[in-house]
Amino acid sequence: MNKIVLILLAIFLPPLAVFLTKGAGRDLLINVLLCLLFFIPGSIHAIWLVLK
Repeated sequence: MNKIVLILLAIFLPPLAVFLTKGAGRDLLINVLLCLLFFIPGSIHAIWLVLK
């Protein structure tokens, strides 16, 4: 998938970007928890995983 689309998804829908990048697993669970607690750390985590 295009990196720009993944980065935009990471900003607006972080768990979806992580799922499309890494699949269902530990990273997705961490991201969902971060998004439920605080949205911005979830977005940062998703962007980090997309750019990694």
